[in-house]
Amino acid sequence: MTPDDRPLPRAETVLTIPFHDIDMMQVAWHGHYVRYLEIARCTLLDAIDYNYPQMSESGFAWPVIDLRLRYAAPAVFAQRIAIEARLSEWEHRLKIDYTIRDGETRRRLTRAWSVQVAVGLEDREMRLASPPVLVERICAWQEANR
Repeated sequence: MTPDDRPLPRAETVLTIPFHDIDMMQVAWHGHYVRYLEIARCTLLDAIDYNYPQMSESGFAWPVIDLRLRYAAPAVFAQRIAIEARLSEWEHRLKIDYTIRDGETRRRLTRAWSVQVAVGLEDREMRLASPPVLVERICAWQEANR
């Protein structure tokens, strides 16, 4: 069984930029965006019932091996932002695309993507294909979201 041409999972998380995330210009420091992406990624992984605890239980770690961000406009103190995470590749790696938008106007602030690979917990070897457990979870999500 493999995921077909039906849509792949996506999820959105809404956050408010806290005071401790801003710099002297009152914009969110660029390094905090990685945390925002991680929060959205976990929401997406929860949607397919394969978040980090389930990954570990299935015998795999999924380290991030690549991460890219492109900033279009700053997020500022007390601004509500919406972070959308979309699964875009799953066969040999997990590639997740992100868009961060203003929570009210929906204006795009940032685009990003991350890539993770399966690594066996017992042998610490990188897998060249995604393990069957991931494929099963994506197929189950597609079936439930017809």
